[in-house]
Amino acid sequence: MILNYIVWDVNPYIFHLPEFLGGRPIAWYGLLWAMVFIVGYYIMQKIYKKENLSDELLDKLLMYMLIFTIVGARLGHCLFYEPAYYFSNPIKFLYVWEGGLASHGGAIGILIGLYIYSKKINKPYLWILDRIVIPVAIGGAFIRMGNLMNSEIYGYPTDLPWGFKFVYNYPPGTDINLIPACHPTQIYEALFCVAVFIYLLYAYYKQNMADKHPGFLFSIFLLVVFGSRIIIEFLKERQVDFEEGMFLDMGQLLSIPFVIAGVYFLIRSFKVSKE
Repeated sequence: MILNYIVWDVNPYIFHLPEFLGGRPIAWYGLLWAMVFIVGYYIMQKIYKKENLSDELLDKLLMYMLIFTIVGARLGHCLFYEPAYYFSNPIKFLYVWEGGLASHGGAIGILIGLYIYSKKINKPYLWILDRIVIPVAIGGAFIRMGNLMNSEIYGYPTDLPWGFKFVYNYPPGTDINLIPACHPTQIYEALFCVAVFIYLLYAYYKQNMADKHPGFLFSIFLLVVFGSRIIIEFLKERQVDFEEGMFLDMGQLLSIPFVIAGVYFLIRSFKVSKE
């Protein structure tokens, strides 16, 4: 018999550390976040080598990205989605291991960090933005796959044959027929990230768009990643209670300014063409 759904019953934890090391669980989500920086470093290393820039500058970039991405993503979750809880329990701002990282907060953190970095290395802001979006795009796919491993941030029930039954979220022994198959929106977003990553690589290496039209690669990233986020959010379950009854949820509202910025930089990139 061919099922019209996919059973997803993955343990989000790879293993637990020994008790003498604290016994904390090591999660797929954390591993995939680490892969964002490992793969991102490798990609930027190739770009910096192509442009005859030193590893010292790349190491500085890694530090800025690590600090500002994590701080921004954490503050974004705390301030955008659960401000009342975190302001009443301020120590919880630091409890990153309990989960709670917002992509929009991470994006804002990255933009701030890269602005400071560009001043430090005496490069135009758009120069670094056009290049960093290449690894950030594939990094977004890793993060969404981390959400999949956590069985979180999925969509509404669906009859489509690729609907996922997130079994891990239900008590052991729950009848599979009682678990709804839902849109695997994590995979939808990951696919958009992979697609824009492939295009950005092509546009950078084959078309030399970063030099011909400064801001173009950055604009494509903003338009595709955040534009697709707005569309896919219509398929998602609401993440927090205050979003109930809203036409646009917090993720969509936060995505709109990024899309507007994408339109602006797209137009600007051709007006200041270096061809």
